[in-house]
Amino acid sequence: MPRAVRFEEYGESDVLQVADVEPPVPGPGQVVVRVKAAGINPGEAAIRRGALHEMWPATFPSGQGSDLAGLVAEVGPGVGGIEPGDEVIGFTDERASQAELVAVDAGNLARRPPGVPWEAAGGLFVAGTTAYAAVRAVGAGVGDTVVVSGAAGGVGSVAAQLARNRGATVIGLASPPHHDWLAEHGIVPVAYGPGVAERITAAAGGPPDAFIDTYGGEGDGYVGLAVELGVAPERIDTIIDFGAAKRYGAKTDGNSAAAGADVLAELAAMIDAGDLEIPVSETYPLEEVRAAYEALERRHTLGKIVLMP
Repeated sequence: MPRAVRFEEYGESDVLQVADVEPPVPGPGQVVVRVKAAGINPGEAAIRRGALHEMWPATFPSGQGSDLAGLVAEVGPGVGGIEPGDEVIGFTDERASQAELVAVDAGNLARRPPGVPWEAAGGLFVAGTTAYAAVRAVGAGVGDTVVVSGAAGGVGSVAAQLARNRGATVIGLASPPHHDWLAEHGIVPVAYGPGVAERITAAAGGPPDAFIDTYGGEGDGYVGLAVELGVAPERIDTIIDFGAAKRYGAKTDGNSAAAGADVLAELAAMIDAGDLEIPVSETYPLEEVRAAYEALERRHTLGKIVLMP
């Protein structure tokens, strides 16, 4: 029997278990993927705790996960151009990717280029498409100075690189242990905390042009800081602080604004070409899913944490 992550009630990571499940059967337009890597994300932890029950209630027993990469194991009716053994990157909207086998809509898959490591492929979808949408939302381009909060995190590390690839000067807010990684990727590292506004202004040589917030914070958080720095609300995007965005008129473009196999393929091509890195700080076997989420929820990880079923 294949195994999959399940939880039967809201709670902390100790409600997660790895259970034997029935093998998935591909429906029309679907394939079954044997998962080699599946990323984990903060939104999944929030759903598991019940914090997003009003928007995305869980039906118990619930599976978990969107990101995946693996080998096509079986092809369902009506699917063309995909064969068993194909290496794919993709996503599921059914909270099911943290498993050994998962049925996936064929339209949610892109081919894995040879230069994309499995762990990076498995952690690409949510972080990558969220970052892609945020960078597009603020219009980052040549001559701009863009600030990214949480710049060493799963989304922030990708957003900072994508903005840099568009020709912007990027200031990345992160803790000092991650500054070397940022600098190595062409990003100007700045420590967060008291005095951050002054440090940003000094690094930028004046007011920045755009701000991407991947972290949030108390009060008006980084959205309020961006406004204080003189950034126009239409050039501020937050993926987490929706209250502050509403108060100031900032944007909230995230995963849903770029969720598609076309964007996934574009990001994978960047990785394959050496123009984008998905930093993966830790990998865990499926059976250690609780430990993986405990590490994620401490919010100090560089890049992604990925399960390797």
